[in-house]
Amino acid sequence: MEIRYLFFFFFYAVMKICFATNTLTSYQSIIDHDNTTLSSSENIFELGFFSPGDSKYRYLGIWYKRTPDVIVWVANRNNPLADYFGELRISNKSNQLVLLNSSKIIIWSSNSWSEGTEKNIVAQLLDSGNLVLKDMNSMNSEQYLWQSFDFPTDTQLPGMKLGWDSKSGLNRYLTSWKSADNPSEGGFTYRMATYGIPQGVLAEGSIIKFRTGEWNGVRFSGVQLLTSNNNTLNFTVSINENESYYLCEPAANLRFTARLTLNHSGILERLVLEDRSTQWSIMYSRPYEPCDTYGYCGVNGICKINGDPICDCLEGFTPRSQRCWDVLNLSKGCKRKTPLNCQTKYGFVKVAGVKLPNLLNFRLDKNMSLEECELSCLKNCSCSAYARSDIRHGRSGCLMWFDNLIDVRVFSVKGSDQDLYIKLSASEIKSTRVAKRRKTLKVIVIGSVITSLCVLALVLWCIIQRPRKLKVRAQRIDECIKLPLFDLAEISAATNNFSPENILGVGGFGPVYKGNLSTGLEIAVKRLSKESQQGAKEFKNEVDLIAKLQHKNLVALLGCCIQGDDRMLIYEYLPNKSLDYFIFERQKSSWISWENSFDIVIGIAKGLMYLHHDSKLQIIHRDLKAGNILLDSNMTPKISDFGLARIFEGDERETTTRRVVGTYGYMSPEYAVDGIFSVKSDVFSFGVLLLEIVSGEKN
Repeated sequence: MEIRYLFFFFFYAVMKICFATNTLTSYQSIIDHDNTTLSSSENIFELGFFSPGDSKYRYLGIWYKRTPDVIVWVANRNNPLADYFGELRISNKSNQLVLLNSSKIIIWSSNSWSEGTEKNIVAQLLDSGNLVLKDMNSMNSEQYLWQSFDFPTDTQLPGMKLGWDSKSGLNRYLTSWKSADNPSEGGFTYRMATYGIPQGVLAEGSIIKFRTGEWNGVRFSGVQLLTSNNNTLNFTVSINENESYYLCEPAANLRFTARLTLNHSGILERLVLEDRSTQWSIMYSRPYEPCDTYGYCGVNGICKINGDPICDCLEGFTPRSQRCWDVLNLSKGCKRKTPLNCQTKYGFVKVAGVKLPNLLNFRLDKNMSLEECELSCLKNCSCSAYARSDIRHGRSGCLMWFDNLIDVRVFSVKGSDQDLYIKLSASEIKSTRVAKRRKTLKVIVIGSVITSLCVLALVLWCIIQRPRKLKVRAQRIDECIKLPLFDLAEISAATNNFSPENILGVGGFGPVYKGNLSTGLEIAVKRLSKESQQGAKEFKNEVDLIAKLQHKNLVALLGCCIQGDDRMLIYEYLPNKSLDYFIFERQKSSWISWENSFDIVIGIAKGLMYLHHDSKLQIIHRDLKAGNILLDSNMTPKISDFGLARIFEGDERETTTRRVVGTYGYMSPEYAVDGIFSVKSDVFSFGVLLLEIVSGEKN
């Protein structure tokens, strides 16, 4: 009897030790009410039962052990458990993973059925986050009977393929949760469309919301960050007779974790987690701006995010309804000025640096050169445009479109080397060239006159101002308006020579670095980037305004640095970063109580009241958003980033601009559409911000 008890105790101890590993055998179970879980060997991922948010239902899922609120895979997402009596085990009859409820009824299985009980089947949670089922007696231990990576939910992990497996018939794609508390299948999907050339397509039901553009051998033509030689992420697209897929992995020399998640609002987010951190950061999200929205400018339209207006017709096209176009109803799109036919002589105009049109009615020839592609399109009466399908060295492949062109946008950054050639009649091309020559000539004449006048004015100025040379020099230095001037060497030393490790964030002005002066004072250094669309005007604007403003709910400007081409603003360092770090993630939002949130709202309102009514100058901020609200060590809010602010003088109550700047989602309708802004514009932005704080949801 004692030997039996000793054997039982030994068997129980072995079972407990086994559960500390990453493997589940056919003699073990993971039981919900026992709080048993399975961890990967390096304790990166954990498998077990959970209830999301305020849900009363139970699900079997996988999460990051360091950030357990981030669920990356759910087994029974459409068939939850109603109580805490779920059990995961390996079926001896079918050699598959099964999830049983309290009545021992199977509510989910791995669908990896195979006959016989002689196999040594185990389930293993890998450090990649992949739950696999394999036969330990098999010669190839890496050949899985089943794996969770073949059945993704809303998250793509590094090494997980999205796309088709022709042998098994699997189509791997992401499906959003129904809500933050309900992991059942929502209305949004993100999948690889592999007809012709792979591209990522985000859809709500059958309606396309966003697409990455076609893979051109280096990147997806519509997403600048997704390149095969990215410094932080390695992207792979493979097409062969067995499978067509896309995957992404962090570069080997970088120490961070990355994931791609399709959230319940239909936003695709690439998130990263640095080593030893518990806070995820958003690297990018799509759709992010209007031009990301599928077909935003209608058929045969082209979207230019920095354009005024943002939408235009492609060259050789005109709005189908000018009246609709004038009121920004772009759904009807554009039509050809001269319809295609077989009797007209044609040529092509090049539109450089674009996201190629969607592949609706097209033809692909991977072996054709660009010259052969042009000739082929000319010979075909229905061909409306062509492009190179592969922009790598050798530049081969031919894409031809027939009928309408949809979802074309222009990029204004380096590396946008995807060109589209649009077919137009020879007469249209000639008139276009004549118009361009006239425009160029006009610019040259006007430029010459202006240059001559400027030279004359400069000569006169030099004659008049020569005695005051020293005074002028002092005025140039006085660009910082009585603010302390910091030396470039001092700022460089404080930021460790502007080390990437010191970057706090990147905005429209440029990167912001954390620095430590020799006095021990912590500072935030906002450095104007050479690639920034903002420049000296915004720099001087921010200096002019903040130097004259003093309020506890406005960020304090300590000084500036003007040396050579460098333009830098030196601010007080605020350790709690910006408000968006706290309100848009469930874990971090719980760190702020309702009392804190109320105080933050009141603080922002006081700062706005000062700008609009209490300061000597009435100032309209024009870019009030969560990212521009900084928090000090006491969580006191401080409004920052005055580069786009405007001063109202005298009885001025509102004004109009053709250059609409700011952040979409926070702009008032009259400002976004007609360029009209006033105090009310900031109040509208404050209202949006207030709703975001209360709901925890991004607009």
